[in-house]
Amino acid sequence: MSLHSSGAIRYRHPNIRAERNPGYLSNIVGYRRNLLPGGTFFFTLALADRRSAALIDHVTALRSAFRVARQERPFSIDAIVVLPEHLHAVFTLPPNDSDFPGRWRRIKGCFSSELLKRGVAIERFPNGELALWQRRYWEHTIRDDADFVRHIDCIHYNPVKHGSVKRVRNWPYSSFHLHVRRGLLPEDQAGEADTVSATFGERRR
Repeated sequence: MSLHSSGAIRYRHPNIRAERNPGYLSNIVGYRRNLLPGGTFFFTLALADRRSAALIDHVTALRSAFRVARQERPFSIDAIVVLPEHLHAVFTLPPNDSDFPGRWRRIKGCFSSELLKRGVAIERFPNGELALWQRRYWEHTIRDDADFVRHIDCIHYNPVKHGSVKRVRNWPYSSFHLHVRRGLLPEDQAGEADTVSATFGERRR
């Protein structure tokens, strides 16, 4: 059963469907992003300070940032996992809409602004720009259902990969739990080694 065709964890807005594209770009530096209208994309975003735990320390602010962005410009979150200093997500955009960069700018901006309101000290780049997030992020266009499932598995297994927990189900900041509640995945799923062998935009340790 295909996770995508079966309705896997889709925080869906009505009538948002994925369009597949056989090509994708895998080089994070110096490439043109594949702005496919109605596409499904995998993302990795990281904080500038990889020692930070701001994403989970302020996870309510992060959820609020996503909520604001989706209210303003709808998109579906097919899967997501939040770790202390980075996150992975799969989004599907509405038909005739390809602007995922604008949505990420809104999410990152809302989160940064909320942390400032809470009195969190955030360093700045020499040009005065807030230095909370890394400027660049990893993006991959999902090609087909097999590619979709592979990246969903990568997302859910990521906390285990990083040694944060021993079992997928033990990490609270993951869409895995909604998959389980909807009967799409077993609670004892552990993940497969070959689904997490790639770096998926993460730095090698």
